[in-house]
Amino acid sequence: MKLLILGGTVFLGRHLVDAALARSHEVTLFNRGQHNADWFHDVEKLRGDRDGDLSALQGRRWDAVIDTCGYVPRIVRASAELLADAVEHYTFTSSISVYARLNQPSLDESTPVGQLDDETVEEITGETYGPLKALCEQTVANVMPGRGLNIRPGLIVGPYDPLDRFTYWVTRVARGGEVLAPGRPVRPVQIIDAQDLAEWNIRLVEQGQTGTYNTTGPDYRLTMEHMLDTCKTVTSSDATFTWVDDSFLLEAEVGPWGEMPLWLPENHENGGSILDVNIDRAVAAGLTFRPLAETIQDTFDWSTTRPTDHEWRAGMSAAREAEMLQRWQQYT
Repeated sequence: MKLLILGGTVFLGRHLVDAALARSHEVTLFNRGQHNADWFHDVEKLRGDRDGDLSALQGRRWDAVIDTCGYVPRIVRASAELLADAVEHYTFTSSISVYARLNQPSLDESTPVGQLDDETVEEITGETYGPLKALCEQTVANVMPGRGLNIRPGLIVGPYDPLDRFTYWVTRVARGGEVLAPGRPVRPVQIIDAQDLAEWNIRLVEQGQTGTYNTTGPDYRLTMEHMLDTCKTVTSSDATFTWVDDSFLLEAEVGPWGEMPLWLPENHENGGSILDVNIDRAVAAGLTFRPLAETIQDTFDWSTTRPTDHEWRAGMSAAREAEMLQRWQQYT
C-alpha cells in the first residue's frame, strides 16, 4: 500500500510511520520540514505548506492519506480537494473534543457535535478547537463522500508526547515523596497509547474502513488511583499519594487539565465525562490496548532521554505542589 501522511514528524505521526513501515507499506510524508527532519531517512519526504503550497502533491497518486494535522476547514478542504482523485481513502485525525456537551455521560459517536455561530472563524482556542475539528470532519465527508475515516482520539500518550500531560504523572511519581493526587481516587480516566492508535489506524486503512470512531481507552474502567499506583510499581518509586478534593483545588485556583493533568472537577462544564467516553464501536472494529504498565515503562524510558532543562508544557511545579500540600494539611 502506498500511504501519504500529512505531518508525520511530531508524535502520533511518528508512530503511524513506524506502524506502516512495520507492515511493509510505502510511506510518503508531506510537511514543512520544521520538526525532526532527521527522522526516517528511508522515507520519501515532500516539502510544502498546507496553507498555500500543496504543489509537491500534484500529479502523484497514493492508495490512502492520513491527515494528522488538520485544524481549519478551509485548509483541510484544500488538501482533500487536491487529493480527491489521487487517493481512495482519507483518514482525518479529529478529537473527542468535537462534542457539544462534554459533561454528558457515555458520549458516543451519535452525540451531537459542537457548532460555531461564525463558521469562518479560524482562530483555534479552547472554545473553537472542537467545533473546528467537527467542521473539518464534515469537509472531508463532503469532498470524499463514502471514503472518509474519522478518528476521534482522547488523550494520546506515550513516547514523543510533546504535551506532557501523561508524562508528568509518570515522572512525578517516579521522583517519589508525597504526591498531590487530584479528586476522587476512583474517578475514571481514559488514555490511548499512540502506538496502539497508530497500529489500529493502519489496519483500518488496509481494510478500507470508513465512518467515525471514538478512540481512547482502555477497554476496562481505569481509575486515577490505579493509574498512579501502576506508575509507582513500574518506576519502583516510594511515592505516597495525598488525595485532594475538587473544591479545595478550585478555591486554590489550580488549573484543570494543564497545571493538574488528567483532572477535571466533576462539577466542571466538561465534568469527568470527557474521560469516560464510549469506545464500543472502536473496540468492535479491532482496537486493542497494550498493558498500562508497558505504556508507563515506554514513557518513562523515553522521558529519561530528554534534556534536563526540558520546559514542561503541563504539570504542577515542585514548589507549587509543596505549597498546595501544606495548605491542604491546614485545610483538613
